[in-house]
Amino acid sequence: MVAETEIVCLQQSVPVLDVNVNNYFRKGNKIEEIQDIVTVTPPVSPKSFNQVRVSEPVSTDLCSSQVDIKPVEKIPDVSLESAVLQFVPSIRSGSFADIGPRRYMEDEHVCIDDLSSHLGPCFKFPKPNAFYGVFDGHGGPEAAAYIRKNVMRFLFEDVSFPQSSEEDDVFLEGVESSLRKAYLMADQALADDCSVSSSSGTTALTAMIFGRFLMVANAGDCRAVLCRKGEAIDLSQDHRPIYPSERRRVEELGGYVDDGYLNGVLSVSRALGDWDMKLPRGSSSPLIAEPEFQQMVLTEGDEFLIIGCDGIWDVMSSQHAVSLVLRGLRRHDDPEQCARDLVMEALRLNTFDNLTVIIVCFTSLDHREPSPPRQRRMRCCSLSAEALCSLRSLLDGNDSC
Repeated sequence: MVAETEIVCLQQSVPVLDVNVNNYFRKGNKIEEIQDIVTVTPPVSPKSFNQVRVSEPVSTDLCSSQVDIKPVEKIPDVSLESAVLQFVPSIRSGSFADIGPRRYMEDEHVCIDDLSSHLGPCFKFPKPNAFYGVFDGHGGPEAAAYIRKNVMRFLFEDVSFPQSSEEDDVFLEGVESSLRKAYLMADQALADDCSVSSSSGTTALTAMIFGRFLMVANAGDCRAVLCRKGEAIDLSQDHRPIYPSERRRVEELGGYVDDGYLNGVLSVSRALGDWDMKLPRGSSSPLIAEPEFQQMVLTEGDEFLIIGCDGIWDVMSSQHAVSLVLRGLRRHDDPEQCARDLVMEALRLNTFDNLTVIIVCFTSLDHREPSPPRQRRMRCCSLSAEALCSLRSLLDGNDSC
């Protein structure tokens, strides 16, 4: 996301953190042990709440001002109660990352399909529960790597994360409050850690699932896209300084936008880290770490969620990505292969950035809708005059035309 004058064409698959049922992950040539994640247990019945709620404290005018971003669409309230009572998400995910044409890999990501098992019995959440995050670094890999390593501590140890067996309004408000505090705490931690360069920063998009409830928190230009009955619904707003509401906030705080870049340097207007642009600490900065939230209830029409860094969205629309993943799932039902296919499509379309994708499916293999039967194609062929003559002679029993 920092402007670069040199792009080296190099494609190299990069192993990244993918927390799942495996006991180990590979990062470069180093093998590290991680905690086991067990399978998702059956969910409990939730209380009812609003279908979609955009957080109020942060730039709520983004939805109306960014005409190039499709807003979240509400499901009519009359259908909500029956959908909530009937649908039980069955969570499984897959991910893939690639260095793309860049010299260095600065993306990190986390996938936890069963949060309760990962955190242990001290934490009580509605079931199923899961956590996902994509962190797109810039100015070096230090900030993204630091956030990936410490994100669970920021969320569940350093803030009073709410605990409940039901996703009622009180619990959901507590989740949003804790997430906001965790983002700001992580931003401050990057300033205090001497191993992280002050010029290094990262965007951060996280998604949490509790029962039938989905919450997305975003600071930066990663994007979360929901597939609802085959249609793409954006669940995050890209924080770019060229968008009217972000530009207005930037300029009110003394910053400027030059050729699409914040202060002529950064292509995002929200990020963690980048303390060389935020100093002195405590002052109002055009670059902020404050996340925006979108919340919704998952229903049986919600098939999967795509979480990707901007290297994906720079070269394809949300609907293009959803359609590609939908075809893949109907063909082989492998979310990891779909993530790989999405990355390969972005490379084919000549993206210029690192690439990271997470696909989260909400339906089990047993409940997958069957693919429509393929129709046989009729082939039409033409015959030359000589061939027609021979065929006529054969049918008439003559030897010549």
